[in-house]
Amino acid sequence: MSAIKFGRVDEENNVYVLELGSERKVGQYPNVKPEEALAFFENKFADLDAQVRILEQRIKNNVAAPNLSAQVKKLSADLVTPNAVGDLNNLRSRVAALEPKIAELSAKRSAANKEAGAAALKLRTDIAEAAEAIANQDQAKTQWKQSAEKMAKLFVDWQELQKNGAKVSKSDADPIWKRFSVARTKFETAKRAYFAGLDSANKAVRANKNAIVEQAEKLAADGSDATTAYRKLLDQWKAAGRTPGKSDDVLWARFKAAGDKIYSARQVVVSNETGEQSANLAAKLELIKTYSTIDASKGLDEAKRLLQELQKKWEKIGKVPKDKVREVEDKLRNIESRVRTAEQDHWRKSDPASIDRSNSVITQLESAIEKLEAALKAATATNDQKKIAAANEALAARKAWLETVKTAAN
Repeated sequence: MSAIKFGRVDEENNVYVLELGSERKVGQYPNVKPEEALAFFENKFADLDAQVRILEQRIKNNVAAPNLSAQVKKLSADLVTPNAVGDLNNLRSRVAALEPKIAELSAKRSAANKEAGAAALKLRTDIAEAAEAIANQDQAKTQWKQSAEKMAKLFVDWQELQKNGAKVSKSDADPIWKRFSVARTKFETAKRAYFAGLDSANKAVRANKNAIVEQAEKLAADGSDATTAYRKLLDQWKAAGRTPGKSDDVLWARFKAAGDKIYSARQVVVSNETGEQSANLAAKLELIKTYSTIDASKGLDEAKRLLQELQKKWEKIGKVPKDKVREVEDKLRNIESRVRTAEQDHWRKSDPASIDRSNSVITQLESAIEKLEAALKAATATNDQKKIAAANEALAARKAWLETVKTAAN
């Protein structure tokens, strides 16, 4: 019989384990050497020891495994009467020492899970609130593309939390999901309504612009005469708004082509008019030079005849460049003004009523002068210097006035 510290083998190759001062048969391994029979059961002990060591290491490293308690229970049960040879009491003690450690680890894990769950609920709540903010924003100011991208991102974030985030109870998660889902539905409904209205508005804008283009293309047949009408259509185009896509660009290309045709024709007309108006300017300046010698003082009737002749020729010549209109018109007005002034002077001098008024004023002034001369004579006789000075001053004024009236009458 061979004997070692934790077990022995008898003559029939029965193997016993020594524990707590007694021995217990663990099995038989016939037809082999005793040490081989013992080694077989020692290897079984080594397997048990390896399981205990692995479990100890996992607990030491705070490995979050949900079945640690179950593994301890199984090892405890396996170590009650294991068919193995080794320090079984030591294994039992080591396994028993793991139970409080597992309880402590479980408590920590529970606290961590609770904290992670609260954080996960907070993240989900944040997602729901962000979705509600997007859904409740003023639709008139909503940037639909950016808002849709944000809402899609929130949904991806929610899925990521469900897949990889901390576990939360269904009773806690469902109300938050409902808020998020309602917000998404509200936003999508508003978005569809907006784009449906936008599509209708775009169709109306396209129809309006198409009508504007068709009018412009009809105007193009009128050439340069259509410039003003085309500008009005351009104002209508600007006020019509813009539609998305390439259709607006296509319509604009047609509209611009019609305008280019009109303006090209206008350019030809302007070019021709410029040459013609330059010639007209030269002709009118020559007229001014020819008729600048009109002198009403040498004969009003002849001056009026020459002026009418000038005016007829002036109108017949036609337009001059815009920047020269005032210059040449002022020269014509000067000649007209001289003749008109002479005519007015002649009428004033020949008008009976005017003559009567002048004669009446002359008579009154001559009478006043006679009275002032008598007053001066009387003042001189009495040597009243004050009256002499007053009479001289008044007399000089009346004589000057009389001279003016007589000159105007002549």
